[in-house]
Amino acid sequence: MKFIELAQNRYTTKAYNNKKIDQNLICELKEILRLSPSSINSQPWRFIIVSDEKTKRALADVSHFNKSKINEASHLVVFLGFKDLRKFEKQITDFLPEGAVNYYHQVLKPKGDEQVHIWLNKQVYISLGFFLSACASMNIDSTAMEGIQNEKYDEILQEEGYQTLFAVAIGYRHEDDANQPDRNPKLRLPLEQVVKER
Repeated sequence: MKFIELAQNRYTTKAYNNKKIDQNLICELKEILRLSPSSINSQPWRFIIVSDEKTKRALADVSHFNKSKINEASHLVVFLGFKDLRKFEKQITDFLPEGAVNYYHQVLKPKGDEQVHIWLNKQVYISLGFFLSACASMNIDSTAMEGIQNEKYDEILQEEGYQTLFAVAIGYRHEDDANQPDRNPKLRLPLEQVVKER
């Protein structure tokens, strides 16, 4: 399927059918997450793929109106960013080439911790787009969610030095999901309003 067709057919799933994603596909998704692009190859993230039903239910309980989606979905993927900047700086010092590390210390770090955190979190959002597209290409449905209690997620997951940014439910749509594009057509602004050529 061409990417344009994936974009036309992908949608935010509102109801899942409880069917489990094959473990081979989960392994593929893990590698896709690992290969996500980021500025200066910074990779300032951690991804937690939750399949354990008890943990999934605990996270669902602190996810506002997303509770049923998470409980019905096959897996929940939690996207975390660095909370501890020193930990991030050690990672890039140990892993990245000198030029990338210098860019961070000379261009980004002088802007202050708040701006660095904003920049780091933007990289995690790049991985979200990559992941949603990958799911669509594998006929896996998804629901990206910011409507969660991030601090409660952190308490449950206990990932030291990281903080929850958002989560994605993945699985297979329920046949009665009213949000499917053939029942609820995509609503987008006109092309000429959002894309310009110069």
